[in-house]
Amino acid sequence: MSEYFVPAGSGEAEFVEKRSSFLGHVRFVETEDAARDFINEMKKKHYDARHNCWCYMIRDGAVRYSDDGEPQGTAGLPMLEVFKREGVENVVCVVTRYFGGVLLGTGGLLRAYTKSAKDALDAAGIAAVRRWVKLEVGCPYSLFERMKTECLSLDGAVQNVDYGATVLLSLLLTPRRFPRALRS
Repeated sequence: MSEYFVPAGSGEAEFVEKRSSFLGHVRFVETEDAARDFINEMKKKHYDARHNCWCYMIRDGAVRYSDDGEPQGTAGLPMLEVFKREGVENVVCVVTRYFGGVLLGTGGLLRAYTKSAKDALDAAGIAAVRRWVKLEVGCPYSLFERMKTECLSLDGAVQNVDYGATVLLSLLLTPRRFPRALRS
């Protein structure tokens, strides 16, 4: 399993363009069913909106989008391109549009839906998913700070620290860095 990126959490963003209100919602999902459930949830919540455009991309799975009545190619596909450009997978996005009475044109719609998806993703944040090797290391108190620094320099993380007669560190290292850590 190589490293890949997912939304760090749920994110929401809102902005107004020529009196139309755009509400972007992003969520991490692992299955197509979970993505569809979220889309249906947003459609029920915003049943009075003119459009609930959506897209989702599941790692090694389905990639789907819908313009929900907007001109073809002006909503779902531009939203999907945001996630492809950012390298984010296992994501679902719904952008709800409350029409404000002013037509935006295809270029305006494309920019608005792209901005909504990007703003919602920024609000959610992006997290890296990677495989870790857990290593438990004991050391004297005098070397504790140096061990933490070495772990961080190897792109690792200190998961837990137990203080006793010596310090016991639970470290997480990426597999490609693990052999280097043992040689040091």
